[in-house]
Amino acid sequence: MSVEQIADAVGIKAPSLYKHYKGKQDIFDAIFEETAKRYGEFTDSISVHLGDSGQDLAVFRAITADALVEKVRSLIAYSLHDEFVSQFRRMVTIEQFRSPELSALYSQRYVAQIQQYHEGLFQRMIAAGVMRRENPELLALMYDAPILLLLGECDRHPEKENEIMDTLEKHVRLFYRLFHEEPAEE
Repeated sequence: MSVEQIADAVGIKAPSLYKHYKGKQDIFDAIFEETAKRYGEFTDSISVHLGDSGQDLAVFRAITADALVEKVRSLIAYSLHDEFVSQFRRMVTIEQFRSPELSALYSQRYVAQIQQYHEGLFQRMIAAGVMRRENPELLALMYDAPILLLLGECDRHPEKENEIMDTLEKHVRLFYRLFHEEPAEE
């Protein structure tokens, strides 16, 4: 994406951007930082701390299927409808095929970080006796892959969002039903 395209996207002239930023990388870094800040504030507000799944064990240890569905729905809705976050995610999704740096960023931000979070959370939940004893890495993959697939489907077909969100709910409920264990009485 060129500086001119960035300027057009925000509705200003390219030379105006250079008054505030040294170049394209500075612009991108500022957008990335703002996106990460916004997303982090939102996820923190619903007890999803992508940098430390240990903070969320108490919430997920006692979570019901209904509460989990609502949490996932709110995350997907935020990712789709927060204008800033949505545009950034879509830009990185497209540009990852043109830029090795953006490819690495996409892989880290939208795949590895989410996978690591769930793997750590599931590992803790297995140890706490609230999830079946299965491989946490594979559990995270089984959980995350359909969600990422459905998010992409919503991007390509926004008119199908309600239908896709219904499928998302079915996925979350199935996963919960298959792998949730009632905690042992203390």
